Amino acid sequence: MTKKTLCYLLLGMMCCAGATFAQQEVVMSIREGMPIIPMAIPEFLSQESSPESQQAAATLRDVISADLKYSRIFSPLPQSYYGYIQRELDPDNIFFKEWESIQAKLLIVGQLLKSEGENILFEGKLYDVKSERFIFGKRYQSSKDLLRTVAHRFCDEVMKIYGEPTLFTTKIVFVSNRDGNDELYMMDYDGYNQERLTYNQIQDYMPAWSADRQGIAYTAYEDGKAKLYLLYPFQARRKLIWDKGTSFGTNFSPDGKWMAFCSTEDESNSEIYMATGEGENVQRLTFNKAIDTAPSWSPTSRELAFTSDRSGSPQIYIMDREGSNVRRRSFGGTYHDGPAWSPTGDRLVYVSRVEAVFDLYVLNLRTDQIIKLTEGYARNESPAWSPEGRHLVFSSNRVTGTIQLYAIDYDGQNLRQLTSKGENKLGDWSRQ
Repeated sequence: MTKKTLCYLLLGMMCCAGATFAQQEVVMSIREGMPIIPMAIPEFLSQESSPESQQAAATLRDVISADLKYSRIFSPLPQSYYGYIQRELDPDNIFFKEWESIQAKLLIVGQLLKSEGENILFEGKLYDVKSERFIFGKRYQSSKDLLRTVAHRFCDEVMKIYGEPTLFTTKIVFVSNRDGNDELYMMDYDGYNQERLTYNQIQDYMPAWSADRQGIAYTAYEDGKAKLYLLYPFQARRKLIWDKGTSFGTNFSPDGKWMAFCSTEDESNSEIYMATGEGENVQRLTFNKAIDTAPSWSPTSRELAFTSDRSGSPQIYIMDREGSNVRRRSFGGTYHDGPAWSPTGDRLVYVSRVEAVFDLYVLNLRTDQIIKLTEGYARNESPAWSPEGRHLVFSSNRVTGTIQLYAIDYDGQNLRQLTSKGENKLGDWSRQ
């Protein structure tokens, strides 16, 4: 469900009727030139011959290959290419011309140096093939149950070398009813390592990561009220932020100084408020009889995109951080909701309803071009960007009939399902 829909639910109101588009061009897909660097990732070596060590080396290679392919910066070579390499890989004497012959520009050499009991020692090295140059290497000592984390960390280091934001150690927080009640859960960016964060008999909704990835703001239905809390999952503590009216829909500014949220404290309808990153010094930003909801910060932390029905139907608006200079950014149709501002600053993703179908659309703020991101007779809602702006997480009932979380690229490619147990929704992607 979108933030707007949840707002109406909280206020006991009915959503508006079905809608059709008018005077807006919708482009089905878009392709942008991006640097794709061919990369060879041959089988990782293990200094021990046990099946467990061989499997650990294979797992590390598989995760690293999947991560770097997902980046859309690097392109691991197809497995069939490695059949053209005549020599067995020797980490101390690499024949770069052979790797260049199969079009590799980069080479990753991985070795499992030690595997004792529940611990491993892994070393990964990155080379430039054409110049035959060693770029960087790193060793990781960890327990075997953290193999995926080791692989993710190594890939983040590769991203840093090329000036790209880190992605693979980020987390997605979401709501799931898999254990019988709506609780907060957390998982890796690729859907692995799903773990429960809250344990109670009340409903928890609409989680949002703080800028430093240490806190999660969320709404809890407690004592008959929708209260706003800040949970610190790595410190096992939480604190109450706001318990006046119905409060929900928090979004943290990228600089970590502010949070915006919705509340009915002063009005029967939802208005947008702002507080410090710790939830203090609350001040109201919007003042009208309309429903204002779903605030989303710009990358500069100076502006907010939000949804308002002040024009008669839910539309997307932008205002300055102080609540001034309000301007409308969506036109046509009668239902646009849940904007999320991309980390690159040039796009807004939002939900539009056409008749009974909810789909994601991306508005280019520079060109006003609109791209339809999802297709199908389904409810595709609650989008949130990855920290580098190339991927999104969203909820949909497109396949199983139950609401699940999916990831998709900014141009509609590489759709993947992340959850399957129970119903899962309202995902938020942590920053790097």
